[in-house]
Amino acid sequence: MTNTIPCREAFSDTLLECAEKDRNIIAVTTDSRGSVMLGRFAQECPGQFVEVGIAEQNAIGIAAGLAACGKKPFVCGPACFLSARSLEQMKVDVIYSNTNVKVIGVSGGISYGPLGATHHSLHDIAVLRSMPGVTILLPCDVRQTRKMTKVLANMEGPVYVRMGRAPVPDVYSGDDVPFQIGKANLLMKGNDISIIAAGEMVRIALDAGLLLREKGIHARVIDMHTLKPLDVETIREAAAETQAIVTVEEHNIHGGLGAAVAEVVVQSHPLPMKILGIPDEPTVSGEPSEVFQYYGLTGEGICQTAKKLLNGEWE
Repeated sequence: MTNTIPCREAFSDTLLECAEKDRNIIAVTTDSRGSVMLGRFAQECPGQFVEVGIAEQNAIGIAAGLAACGKKPFVCGPACFLSARSLEQMKVDVIYSNTNVKVIGVSGGISYGPLGATHHSLHDIAVLRSMPGVTILLPCDVRQTRKMTKVLANMEGPVYVRMGRAPVPDVYSGDDVPFQIGKANLLMKGNDISIIAAGEMVRIALDAGLLLREKGIHARVIDMHTLKPLDVETIREAAAETQAIVTVEEHNIHGGLGAAVAEVVVQSHPLPMKILGIPDEPTVSGEPSEVFQYYGLTGEGICQTAKKLLNGEWE
């Protein structure tokens, strides 16, 4: 079944539910209540809502101050700006200071595809993954986003969350969604090849796994929703128990999920591996589906990559 709401709406609705029970939860936004879909939050909890305007650096600083006073701030805005314009404040005021601030980057990756490189966030995982002490999360669907938000409402420490803009198909069913920070979820069992994906690429990776199964290839499909701390054990098992690994991400191929997986694989159990993502080049502009198609980030594209990798056709 395909959801009719995006992850950002599921996040905002769930944050409101949590805020109504915990008055220490504060939403801080940067002239982006529409983008984050926080309109109802602002109406129903005005005393727990802070609008700073187009001032991402200030938003992080204000949130750090709120956290120092015992509040639980969630800074919400476009991922492309929060992870670039306010990077120094995130580094100093939040991550290095171990401040209880949750930074929620919406419309991440190429969600703003037609707007071009200024609005793409294909660097955020790479730069933040290099900073010690921050948790990095990429939910894959609405149900996981709801579960994640409830976890974050009661969690201490710096967190960066990245989610997309458009509605996404379900990966999980029911309300009891498995979500443990630092523990990946196994979606399909298989010993031929492992497909490891993060965020909204997970549904596409699962589709690829189903296509491969029709061709007699049994893929292990893994939802790596936590990029930091990374589930090293699951990666090592995939490397030891399957013939190859394909990683899939809505991020530059350098420094993101693929790089994180490769760092584990090369030190534990080297095997053929392919990193699928956005190449290190000026990204084409277009609707997200068009960009994904262009770079082979589709179920069929992943399927073809997996078959070539198993056949030893990649250099």
